[in-house]
Amino acid sequence: MKQTLLAVALSAALISPAVTAVELKTEEQKVSYSVGLMVGEQLKTISNLDFDTFITAAKTTYAGEEPQLTPDQVGEIMKAFQERQVAEQKKKFDELSQNNLEKGKKYLAENGKKKAVKTTKSGLQYEELTAGKGKKPTAEDIVKVHYRGTLIDGTEFDSSYARKEPVSFPLNGVIPGWTEGLQLIKEGGKARLVIPSELAYGPGGMGGAIGPNETLIFEVELLEINPKAEEAKEETK
Repeated sequence: MKQTLLAVALSAALISPAVTAVELKTEEQKVSYSVGLMVGEQLKTISNLDFDTFITAAKTTYAGEEPQLTPDQVGEIMKAFQERQVAEQKKKFDELSQNNLEKGKKYLAENGKKKAVKTTKSGLQYEELTAGKGKKPTAEDIVKVHYRGTLIDGTEFDSSYARKEPVSFPLNGVIPGWTEGLQLIKEGGKARLVIPSELAYGPGGMGGAIGPNETLIFEVELLEINPKAEEAKEETK
């Protein structure tokens, strides 16, 4: 806690209505400015901060004066603050999750009305774009594909086309929507898959690119089933 307060104190000069330039001639000035920038970045994550009170407390700590709160009081206050922050973040996450779920259901309902779209028992939607002439893969096969993945608003989150390189992977080692959907495509064919969240990444999402309960859209081109062992080995590294 003491180290954190000291770091915050060093950044107090950054918090003012207007930021003025300072000369950075000495090593001490450069180090001080660098520390201030780093701590300033951390402060951006704290909302509703009373800057006047903050600066007073920072100066008190840095000067070694007697603070108005004991360490135990500070610990209790910060614990309660952190709990509120976690609760607020969870509330926002839950709202986003529910919103994504509702938007996905609406999109699936509208997309399912198209004549070319087939909806399976699981809820997966399949639309053939180019008919293939080869055989269909099984879940135990390795497939070589080109694909483009987007959210329902059109945001692209992944694309082998953009990387200019197809990928190979075991069909039973991906999300359920892919495992099911690829088995509907003949080798050489291309299809558009609309995958409900429960067949994709569900309420957890996937990193920052795919939020909770997102319905995903993939255009997938099945290039080859069980490509040569060496080729598949290289592409799955």
